[in-house]
Amino acid sequence: MKACANPAVLAAAAEHADGIECASADELTAAVDAGADRLAFSGPAKTARDFTRAASLDTDLCVHVEGLRELDGLAAAGFTGPVALRVNRGRPLPGSHRMAGEATPFGFDEAAAGAAAAHARDLGLDVIGFHLHAVSNCLDADAYADHVRDALDWSRRAAARWRIDLRYVNVGGGLGADPRGETIDLRALSAGLAGLDTTGIELVFEPGRYLAAAAGWYLTEVVDVKTIAGQAFALVRGGTHHFRLPAAWGYSHPFTVIPVDHWPHPWPRPRLTEVEVRVCGELCTPRDVLNAGQAVASLAVGDRLLFGNAGAYGWEISHDRFLSHQRPLQVVIDGA
Repeated sequence: MKACANPAVLAAAAEHADGIECASADELTAAVDAGADRLAFSGPAKTARDFTRAASLDTDLCVHVEGLRELDGLAAAGFTGPVALRVNRGRPLPGSHRMAGEATPFGFDEAAAGAAAAHARDLGLDVIGFHLHAVSNCLDADAYADHVRDALDWSRRAAARWRIDLRYVNVGGGLGADPRGETIDLRALSAGLAGLDTTGIELVFEPGRYLAAAAGWYLTEVVDVKTIAGQAFALVRGGTHHFRLPAAWGYSHPFTVIPVDHWPHPWPRPRLTEVEVRVCGELCTPRDVLNAGQAVASLAVGDRLLFGNAGAYGWEISHDRFLSHQRPLQVVIDGA
């Protein structure tokens, strides 16, 4: 859900996916309201409110536990349902954000996971397996297949060693969908997983970015064009307070110019031609950049810029309170 929380997209995911992965009490509520009948609950700093919400739900829910404090908090709140221990282990995977295989704040250290399993049992919690989310936006299908195989092998060994009735292995997300167009090759990934033995184990993937990225576009109006020190700029009505991913990742998001013929003013219409333009937003910061340089044949004030593959981690991670500008209008096109 954290990739895209648009209510219409969430409702479609609740209908077609096997479940919704959430990371807060409010996300759990929104997912249930959207019709989800199965949930996973992740996040590295869950609060007493989160534990209480998890315990109150009748919906099928597995909590991905990231520390001993969470086990204690869940038990104190009366939660007895299934938990999976998130463990930081394995080889680092190629991708944009590594969350395992190196020191990160996520999950249990592998050396501490056995004691955590024993503590969970003492608290009366049903430990069903492991959450092994390792990376974001992995485009290497072979590397991801190795991650899945290694995660299953390790989980079986760990479950036997720590007396866990292994029924669940969540290998996390990370199925790459780069906003510039490249996506992980699912056919190659499928081939890499051919013959995989999952007997008795539910193998879970969290393909939020992969599913949501292509489902959204960001359309914005050019309000000014100018050239400063030889650099052409297009200033748009919007920016990173609507669509923060380019600034967060430090990349240039591709756009398409949508020409607009109408010009209602008596003064000349500013225009750039045959130039590489940097697209910036309306915020008072030089970091409000959507694209650091893309060639355009012609671009005028009043034209629109369309940023595709903007459906994941765009509005959801944006700092919309900065300068109190208007929020973006969200329009849903139902393709059913």
